[in-house]
Amino acid sequence: MTSAFRRLCALLLFVFACGGVARAANAPVLFVPLDDRPVTRQLPAMLGAISGVPVLEPRRALLGNYLRAGDPAVIGRWLDRESAARDFGSAVISTDMLAYGGLVASRIPGPDYATAYLRLNAIRRLHERDPRAWVAAFATVVRLAPTGVPPIGNAKNFFAAYPIWTYIQRYANLPDPLPTRDEAYAARLRALAGPALDEYLAVRARNLAVDRALLLATAAGTIDRLVIGQDDAGVVGLHVPEIAQLETMERLDLSPQQSSIEPGADELGMVLVAHAMARDARWHPRIAVRYSTPVGARVQDPLEFEPIGATIASLVRLVGGREVRRRPDIVLAVRVPQTTAQEDRRFLASMRVALARKRRVALVDLTFLDGNDAAELSFMQRLLRDGLAARLDAYASWNTDANSTGTALAEAVAAGAGRRLGTYDRRAQVAFTFDRILDDVYFHALVRPKLERTLARAGVVDHTYLLPQVAARTQRLASAALWQYAPGLLAALAPREHIAALRITLPWDRTFECEIEPAIAPDLPRSATRSARSLRR
Repeated sequence: MTSAFRRLCALLLFVFACGGVARAANAPVLFVPLDDRPVTRQLPAMLGAISGVPVLEPRRALLGNYLRAGDPAVIGRWLDRESAARDFGSAVISTDMLAYGGLVASRIPGPDYATAYLRLNAIRRLHERDPRAWVAAFATVVRLAPTGVPPIGNAKNFFAAYPIWTYIQRYANLPDPLPTRDEAYAARLRALAGPALDEYLAVRARNLAVDRALLLATAAGTIDRLVIGQDDAGVVGLHVPEIAQLETMERLDLSPQQSSIEPGADELGMVLVAHAMARDARWHPRIAVRYSTPVGARVQDPLEFEPIGATIASLVRLVGGREVRRRPDIVLAVRVPQTTAQEDRRFLASMRVALARKRRVALVDLTFLDGNDAAELSFMQRLLRDGLAARLDAYASWNTDANSTGTALAEAVAAGAGRRLGTYDRRAQVAFTFDRILDDVYFHALVRPKLERTLARAGVVDHTYLLPQVAARTQRLASAALWQYAPGLLAALAPREHIAALRITLPWDRTFECEIEPAIAPDLPRSATRSARSLRR
């Protein structure tokens, strides 16, 4: 045996003794989305493009679409196959998709507890296959309102179609335990809702049992990081005792680094994917939170059970960061409702100071909660004119506090991780920010109201589910209307880039969200443009 061969054998023995061959810093993230909406499926994949860390998802057809559930059995097999074939670094899994078939499917009668529990065994197999990989999971506590749809088309036979879902929503928003003064009202709601209410309550009980099982799996080490999000619910309702049960279990068996229960749903996949990227970069982002008003941290979103300051603190931890006052990596600038003109001027000045000090700034604008879309649009147009928008590391608006803040934090952290890994893609980040401003501001402030007025004039007053022909016509109108704002927006964000392609759709046949698929490309140098023109001649 030669000395070189002996040294090689010794090296191999050392490597295997240390846990095997080291994986690449940008090993893929296996990701199971909550459903197929842009915020839950598309945006996490776009984070991968920004950071250079691949985000691998099941093909879209497996995720279902709105009222059609996904395919948990095939997704479980996809996880088995991908984890066996790839040296993945992390996995981020929606347990609602894996157990029930997605967020909407998690709110309606479907698989029983035993079936849902067995489907979640895919997470255990994943952990056993590679104990070194970081496995994160996110679940939701059922929101108080069932999915609301009108009794038309394929939605006619949907669980609790209108008006049943409205009775269930009112019942679910009653205090628990029920005060004597509300007993007669509750009895009337029970009679109006009929058997659907009992089915709804059974769904809540099943999901609570599954969430308890997930906490036990986390305590056993099968899941490295678990977050249970409370989907759209305020401070009173049926969710309150459920959260209390889960929090009691959590306090007994788990640390804050292992699990948390917090507001939100749609942003959880994005935030955990960004956390996985920060782990790859061995980075714990230092994040300073700065509000547009002195009382900004006390703002209460009516669809969340705690003030925004507590929500943001939880999201900072969930993304793998820590909240600091000095020397931040990221400044999270949060514009809250009822910000005065004078406070806006100070807020803008503080962002300019942070940028001058080479800080990365992520902006969250929550002023649309005032119901004043025009003011939000005016503020964005000011950012674009002043050149501030082009210098932001992230932007988000138009959703709950948790959804919007989580989106902005995830984008900024993905970019920071990519810079540290040496795989950052600036154009991919331009595409993400362009997508968010075009959607959050221009679609919701300008295009969506016009669409809904057009539908109302045609006699369509419920916009939560559109019949196929109506949906197709509305989608064409949405695409044409939104397109007109796109070139000017990109010119303000990236003047040396152009739109190579732009597809705009209404993915769930409703007006609540649009899906924007942009392809951003660099402008040709003038000499190349002249050459192309001469060739055409």
